[in-house]
Amino acid sequence: MILEALNYAATWPLTSAGHRPFIRSSVNLWARANRCRVAWAEHERQTKAAILKAAEGCRQRRTVVVLGSGLLRDVPVVDLSRLFDTVVLVDLVHLASVRSWIAMKGLKTVRLIDRDVSGLEALLAGQPLEPLSFLRQVPYLDLVVSANLLSQIGIGVARRLGGQPPEDDRIRQVIAAHIAGLEQVSAASCLVTDVSYTVIDRGGLGHETVDLMQCVDLGTPSASWDWPVIPFGEESRDYRIVHRVIAR
Repeated sequence: MILEALNYAATWPLTSAGHRPFIRSSVNLWARANRCRVAWAEHERQTKAAILKAAEGCRQRRTVVVLGSGLLRDVPVVDLSRLFDTVVLVDLVHLASVRSWIAMKGLKTVRLIDRDVSGLEALLAGQPLEPLSFLRQVPYLDLVVSANLLSQIGIGVARRLGGQPPEDDRIRQVIAAHIAGLEQVSAASCLVTDVSYTVIDRGGLGHETVDLMQCVDLGTPSASWDWPVIPFGEESRDYRIVHRVIAR
C-alpha cells in the first residue's frame, strides 16, 4: 500500500487535471500486475512478439504510436526505440513509475501523450465519432499499435454510461470506431485485444463467458492465446477468470 500511495502521489503533479481521476485505476492495475506477474508473463510475451512482428514488417520505421501503452509490461518499448526514430506512447495516464523507468533506460526518442481515445465525449455530444483522427496529424507515421486497450474502452464506456447493459449499442459504436480508425490511418496497424472472458472453477468448468467486443467484427486474427487475468487467489480461491486474446 505504501508503494501504491507513493506512485499515486508522484503521478498527480505530472498529470493534467482532466486525467487525474484515472490515476487510481492505473495504480491499481500496476499493483495487480505486480501480484500476477507470473500468471501474466506469457500474455505479455505474446503481446510483445505480435507488436515486434508488425514493427519488423514495416518498410519504413520513422514513427510508431502505441495506443494504451499503460505500464509498458506488454509493450517492447526498448526494441521499438531501436527500430523507429520516434516512439509515441498514448494513454490516459502515464504513472511516475513508468516515467522513471523510461528515464532510467535513457529512451530519449520516446514521447508521452495523455489522451482519451475512447470517443465517448463526441458520442454523447452527438458529434462524429472519430477517436483516432488525431493520428492524421502525426508526421512520418509508419505504425500504429493498439495494445490491450479496446476491451478497456468498452468497459470504461459502460461505466461512464452508468452501468448500462452490455448490449448497449453505444458500446458497439465506440468499439467499431476504434477498429475503423486503425483501418483508415495511412500506416500499418497492429491490434492486440482481449475479446472475451470466461469464469472457470477449480474443476475446470466454465460458468460464464462474456463477449467483450459486443459482436463487432475484428477480422481474421493472426494469433490468439489465453490470458489468466484473474488467477486463483486474486479475487477468490474458487474461481479464475481467463481472457481470450487475439492479435491482428
